[in-house]
Amino acid sequence: MKNMRPIMLVGTGSDVGKSWITTGICRWLKNKGYQPAPFKAQNMSLNSFATYDGLEIGRAQAVQAEACQLPVMVEMNPVLLKPSAKNKSQVVLHGKPIGDQTAKDYFLGENKKHLFAEAQKAFQKLSDQYGPIVMEGAGSISELNLKHRDIVNMRMAKASNACVYLVADIDRGGVFGSVYGTIALLEDWEKELLKGIIINKFRGDASLFVEGKKKLEELTGYPVLGVLPYAQDIIIEEEDSVALSTRNITAEEGMLNVAVVKHYYMSNYTDFQALENEPLINLYYTRDHAELKKADVIVLPGTKNTMNDLAKLKEEGIDKLISELYDKIPIIGVCGGYQMLGKVVYDPHHVEGEKEEELGLGIFDIETTLSENKQTVQQQFTFKNYDEVCEGYEIHMGETLVPEAFVLNTMGDVKEGFFDGKLSWGTYLHGVFDNQVVVNELLKRKFPDAEAQDYKTFKGEQFDKLADWVEENLEINKIMEDIC
Repeated sequence: MKNMRPIMLVGTGSDVGKSWITTGICRWLKNKGYQPAPFKAQNMSLNSFATYDGLEIGRAQAVQAEACQLPVMVEMNPVLLKPSAKNKSQVVLHGKPIGDQTAKDYFLGENKKHLFAEAQKAFQKLSDQYGPIVMEGAGSISELNLKHRDIVNMRMAKASNACVYLVADIDRGGVFGSVYGTIALLEDWEKELLKGIIINKFRGDASLFVEGKKKLEELTGYPVLGVLPYAQDIIIEEEDSVALSTRNITAEEGMLNVAVVKHYYMSNYTDFQALENEPLINLYYTRDHAELKKADVIVLPGTKNTMNDLAKLKEEGIDKLISELYDKIPIIGVCGGYQMLGKVVYDPHHVEGEKEEELGLGIFDIETTLSENKQTVQQQFTFKNYDEVCEGYEIHMGETLVPEAFVLNTMGDVKEGFFDGKLSWGTYLHGVFDNQVVVNELLKRKFPDAEAQDYKTFKGEQFDKLADWVEENLEINKIMEDIC
């Protein structure tokens, strides 16, 4: 199995469904007795995950690892870019930050040679243990101005001798032009690696595209290996921030309305996927004052720039609104959102910019100092006074001082988070809402007899549905012939 060629999903553009299909193939392979593992050389995302050994990778590869029933390993995503300001990102290599760079410096600089070499090392280490490796590209494979410095698409495919499959999104329109144009711009060596085309997000009767399939094959000379239907009944965490544009933005009568304040640099919005999938919860993202006032619960999520997003809350008057609602409904902060709810955030090392101090919302009796070192660790904890063992993970650069009497969570001998003793609380733990006991407490505010679902079981069921979707709509046996 380890000698099989890698499978690589690339795209005509961003958000065409590469992560989705990669995850489905991972699960299908696992269910068929293979030992697959996911790989993406370079990821750009504010949704990340902590590995068991305290390193950081993109959330999409963590989801794919879960589909493979593997522990999350840093080799699955050796280079991660986390946007932290306009045209600027933190560069994370092998799970640890190595500095900030502007987009120009990163994409045009000489360090890409070093990063590409490191990405290849990570791939080799992964492929020595597992097979087949299911790889994912990024954006479009035909960005002519950048491709000579590319480390994630066709250069990585060549380095790994992968069988490449081009994914196109038919729902956005122009699928013939996007597929034909993408392939026409490829060099000969790239065309040799390409094995077929996958049409994704088809709405309606796929038999209506039979003629279209034939025309695409005639135009390009490559087989169309699947016309994948738009699957609204399968719920898999999405990493791309583009997906946020499809999320709810308003309250809904008869539901427990949970409003997430939509920060400008919001990170890890996958923290709220479990809440989105509860039948009695309406989760929505907003900065609108009227919609925030309708909420039964307000959550301040994580952010890659706490100082900037905190200043924006005050500039737009959201701080005053939250203060007015405090004591009436739960106000919850996660990671950067937790820091904002305190009295002050200090940045003496200029981690996030030139400003060294920003007054918080003043709701919690805590103070935070941003640090140069990033805390990335998976944790088991107990929430408030409940006995159930919960799981979450920390990814933050900051230390928060909490009075002993107001501790929220217990992690062995370590105390974490802030609970005001009434309704509101804050924590550094991402994934806190993946735990049934936490969601139950929220639900019972409005629905006393409600019981939250077991989110782990739910996710396992969704992975299996996705694998079935792949088997039914993709010529997966042809792909297996290519890689063997």
